[in-house]
Amino acid sequence: MGLLKIEGVTHWSIPVNNLEEAEAFYGELLGLDAKGRLGNSGMSCFNVGDHNILLCELDEPTQQASQRDRKVHHSFTVTPETFEEACRIFRDRSVPIDDLVYRERGFFTGRELYFFDPSGNRLELRDPTWEAGMPTPSFEDIG
Repeated sequence: MGLLKIEGVTHWSIPVNNLEEAEAFYGELLGLDAKGRLGNSGMSCFNVGDHNILLCELDEPTQQASQRDRKVHHSFTVTPETFEEACRIFRDRSVPIDDLVYRERGFFTGRELYFFDPSGNRLELRDPTWEAGMPTPSFEDIG
């Protein structure tokens, strides 16, 4: 057990190059619940489930860490139907796709779609209902 007892997560922050562009991507495309901007701070709060996410506009646009190291990403859990709809929408809107993984073993099993937001942050949609032995269509064949 740790020395401190953390009670919960207040928020996670995601660096973005353009706040308006990021708000449209996370709110309109991904469907996160927009809570509003934090004054003139260059930050905008979104909520999904019991998590708050702050989009934090960088003073100087930069290449995100997730473009340098594929391990760095943020993951969202979705239903099988949402996963398949996302594949169709992402194809239609030319959202950059990094990888589609069917994970049979490990802590987070299921099918995982990795993609990039407009600032280059690597994100994941995860359908935890997929299990070994189920079909494994390619990204292009889903939907």
